[in-house]
Parts: sequence; structure tokens; C-alpha cells
Amino acid sequence: MKTLFILRHAKSSWDDPGLRDFERPLSDRGLLDAPVMGCRFLGREKSTDCIISSPAVRAKSTAKLFAEAIGFPAADLASNPELYFAGAPMFLKATSLLDESFDSAILVGHNPAITEFVNSMAGTDIENVPTCGLVELSLPIENWSEVELDSATLVDFDYPKNVTDT
Repeated sequence: MKTLFILRHAKSSWDDPGLRDFERPLSDRGLLDAPVMGCRFLGREKSTDCIISSPAVRAKSTAKLFAEAIGFPAADLASNPELYFAGAPMFLKATSLLDESFDSAILVGHNPAITEFVNSMAGTDIENVPTCGLVELSLPIENWSEVELDSATLVDFDYPKNVTDT
């Protein structure tokens, strides 16, 4: 059994219209939300063996702040350029290429791919995974290379404005 967490980057800033999309930083709210979501992750007694992020500034910053909040070593954060503006098929590929020694992993990326991927994996109808939203999927596989669409079970779905999680 493998556990896959999908984390959408936190709220980004649009204050500098001259920045390329790739370079947009987190907004003040995003800087607060990522550690909050990390604390909720720990509060549920969850853990991960790896965190792999899109290389976009807002995704990498989210991954770093989340990692700090859960005590995950910043030096162990990885980046996958294919997660930037990836579609659901690229998230599936990234999942299939995870190190087999890992029992759990977090992929950090962008919408609409994240929402599409989660729905394709778990057969759900989530309208939108909000910024800094975190989805937990349980996969009935022994090896990441065995991952397939429509094979996961949605275990948890949380996001910063989720008022039921106080």
C-alpha cells in the first residue's frame, strides 16, 4: 500500500505584473497558509518519505514552508520540471517514477492539473482543490510503477479555509 499526497501551491502574489508566471512569489496569505497546512498534516499524525515540487517559485516556496512545518529536511526537497503546467497524465507519470523505497510522497503543483489528477485517480468529483489544498490518496499497490488512474481511495481533503478542521 502506498500513500500519495497532492499539495496545491499556496496563494500567490499578483503584485508585480511584470513577473513571468513562473516567478510569481507567495502572497502574505500564502506565506501563512503553507505552515498551517503542515501543522494540520502533523496533527493528523501523517508523514512523508519525499516531497517533490514544481520548480515554479510559488510551488517551491510552498514545499519549503510545508517541509519546515513538518520537520522534513529542506535539503531533501526535490524538484520536477514536468510538474509545472503539467496535466493529469504528467502527475501520473511523476507518481509512477517515485523511488520504490518510499511508502508515501507529496507532489506539489498547480491547478487545473491537480484537481483533474485527483478526480481521475479517486473517481471523485471535487470541483476545485483550492490554493494550499492537500489531498491524501491511498493506493492499493506495492510499487509506484503499478499506479493507474481510477485506482485510488480518497482518504482526506483539507484546505486552509476548511472550517470543519479547527
